[in-house]
Amino acid sequence: MDLTQKRCKPCKGEMERLDGEQVGLLLPDVPGWEARGERLKRSLRFTDFKAAMAFVNRMAEVAEAEQHHPDFTVHYNQVDVEVWTHVAKGLTENDFILAAKINQLTPAA
Repeated sequence: MDLTQKRCKPCKGEMERLDGEQVGLLLPDVPGWEARGERLKRSLRFTDFKAAMAFVNRMAEVAEAEQHHPDFTVHYNQVDVEVWTHVAKGLTENDFILAAKINQLTPAA
């Protein structure tokens, strides 16, 4: 399934979160990401701070276009990203769509 061809659904009211089996089926479609608890997480390394921030800015553009926003921290040349759906209190297909689109921004994806 090519998640990059999908769009995130607006979070209106309640959203059904994915169960463990569904998460396991979608995880191979987002290489580099891992499911920890109710979140998808990935750490990315760049050559320097400027490259890390350029990635963050590209990620922000994708997140705005999808209206689904990750949490992230920057540690000089490392960016740690977490994605989950707050209203679902866990993972939804939106999280996997965003993770797949973030993967498109990374050279090693």
